[in-house]
Amino acid sequence: MQSLVLFDTSTLKVVQVIPYSAPEALFLGVVVAPGGDRVFASAGGNNKIRVYDFDGKALVERAPISLGDAKAPIYPAGLAISADGATLYAALNLDNTVAFIDTATGQVRTKVRLAPAATAASIGTLPYAIVRVDERLYVSEWNAGGVSVVDTREAKLVQRIPTGGHASGLVLSADRARLYVANATSDTVSVIATATNQVVGTVDLSPYPDAPMGSMPNALAVASDGKTLYVANGGNNDVAVVETDTLKIKALIPTAWFPSAIALSRDDRLLFVGNMKGLGAGPNPRGPNPESRQRETEQYIGNMARGTLSIIDVPDDAALGRYTARVVQNNGFDETRKILTRGPADTTPHAIPRRVGDPSLIRHVLYILKENRTYDQILGDLPQGDGDKSLVLFGRDVTPNHHALAEAFVLFDNCYVDAEVSADGHNWSTAAIATDYVQKMWPANYSGRNRLFDFQGGSSASAPLRGYLWEYATRAGLDFRIYGEFSKFRSTPPAVEPAPFANLPAARLSPTYAGYDLSITDQSRVDAWQKEFEDFVRRDAVPAFMMLALPNDHTGGTDPRYPTPKAMVADNDLALGRIVDTVSRSPIWPRTAIFIIEDDAQNGPDHVDAHRTVCLVASPYARRGFVDHAMYSTVSMLRTIELVLGLPPMSQFDAAAAPMVTAFSDQPTLTPYTALTPKQPLGERNQPNAYRARDSMKLALERPDEADEETLTEIVWHSIKGADVPLPQRKTAFRSRPLQEDD
Repeated sequence: MQSLVLFDTSTLKVVQVIPYSAPEALFLGVVVAPGGDRVFASAGGNNKIRVYDFDGKALVERAPISLGDAKAPIYPAGLAISADGATLYAALNLDNTVAFIDTATGQVRTKVRLAPAATAASIGTLPYAIVRVDERLYVSEWNAGGVSVVDTREAKLVQRIPTGGHASGLVLSADRARLYVANATSDTVSVIATATNQVVGTVDLSPYPDAPMGSMPNALAVASDGKTLYVANGGNNDVAVVETDTLKIKALIPTAWFPSAIALSRDDRLLFVGNMKGLGAGPNPRGPNPESRQRETEQYIGNMARGTLSIIDVPDDAALGRYTARVVQNNGFDETRKILTRGPADTTPHAIPRRVGDPSLIRHVLYILKENRTYDQILGDLPQGDGDKSLVLFGRDVTPNHHALAEAFVLFDNCYVDAEVSADGHNWSTAAIATDYVQKMWPANYSGRNRLFDFQGGSSASAPLRGYLWEYATRAGLDFRIYGEFSKFRSTPPAVEPAPFANLPAARLSPTYAGYDLSITDQSRVDAWQKEFEDFVRRDAVPAFMMLALPNDHTGGTDPRYPTPKAMVADNDLALGRIVDTVSRSPIWPRTAIFIIEDDAQNGPDHVDAHRTVCLVASPYARRGFVDHAMYSTVSMLRTIELVLGLPPMSQFDAAAAPMVTAFSDQPTLTPYTALTPKQPLGERNQPNAYRARDSMKLALERPDEADEETLTEIVWHSIKGADVPLPQRKTAFRSRPLQEDD
């Protein structure tokens, strides 16, 4: 559910909530006409601008302004209005234009093109926010790293001002002499003198010297006297207080999760901070029930984090000191800085080095990424771990290798994915971050609000500024090979199209290993990998880093065109076992570690947390028969891999993550692993009369999460547990509640 909320800043009460269920939408832009009696709001994927009358007490929605076909790539975002209220200016995010709209007639007078309209191949500049200074418009370019200047008299683009990655939020000083630009992937704010259109200063939002990216500044407010700038850092969950004369950070104010909007009261006494993810995802006491006509879609993990509004008294210096200390403690900035800068180097090799550049006993890393399962779904029946066997869908008869690996090496029962879904999951799993673009736009795609799926290598907008794990390996001179990740989604073996997305060099992608295509078995993927691996071994040329996508535990539901869910997960399990078996019997085993995790955990319940997942390691240096209760997440695994390979952290998140040191020993045990064949037949097919088979056939399964994942989760649960067994509620470690009208 998306809503336009009218909030009274004098009483601090919600006055009105206007809800919009999908596919109806809102996105970013809200502007009030000069007379105060008319409000305009961008409707994003609906390709229209909503219009409201306002009498000072309530909003009344009128007929919207249509901008074109509802399915076209238009997507209005930021809005501004002329001084006389006659012209509305709209940044059309996917059309890559600025529209000039007659507010009296609702007609588009003209458009100023900033780039070609977005396509799957080239998304363009993505105009985002917009502000007006006299006869000029300043438009942030979310994907081009700068600000476009548009002359409103001549309706043309007159200048581009480079700023930084993902230019997003804009704010003018009260005297309109300075324009501040938030650069979300550069972790900076650019200061533009509007008299000259030149960048005259830059604010560095990095929390410590040489910090990797991750602060994600994306919204701004400035005090009426112009002396203080407030910056919402989405990645750090804080507001930076910046002195505008020195452009230095004075203090930090803690917020809720991912602040993405900020404003000051007229008297500068209160800060209003909109938090995109609020306090996290709350519990869902009414789990989805396919037998009910009223589907509890708000219980799906993608809908579980509710936005919140923080109301903060503008702090005095004493309070700022306390707040800053709290932010540093919350984010571990001090400890991270110590870890990254400590010395001297340790010359004694360890399985997991304690800092980047220290020697490792491990020289080869395999990183295996799977799809969407929770811990309890697979390993909840292991008594030595914190599991709930009632939630197990794919037990030992289906996943004997998952069970055997957890028992033979390390059982992690407190490991979590950092993502909610595959759109951000494949970014977190390969870059230790999901950019502000990914985090803001995947909900629109997943909720059917007419947004491109371009989050997994599909566009430059989703890419981190310094790239993905393999790009760090390239800069370090490491040999690597990628199998199925960041490649075209559908392909036909054995002649798999060697077509990676732009972020991955084609020469590094296996041309015979299928990308995401659930009609291809994971056995065939392992066959292709094994052939290459054996050739590498013969030539003594095994890459230092190999990443493999094993996607079939996603399943195809009960669609008769696919094997049953149990058969697909068993296929995935045997493929995993075969990889570990092959490597453990090869000459590289004494110097190898294999890391396995899911990209997200959205497709099932877990009694601890909706993000808890299956996490496995296999190595001569992995401890044997050990249960590790330490809390880890996706970035912990990436941090461990980086330390082994001698790579620096890719983001502030893996920089701060605890590596999996306690799960490893410096004394190797070289016993090989023997793959187990699941009792579950791999060839078992869904029957036409299977539970909700027709509904499964309607699911789009061509790429990760293109299907309605909540529906898929329900179908898989009931097809295995029975139609009358209710799907359990999801749980989370976070607790929150939505904003209520009497709050």
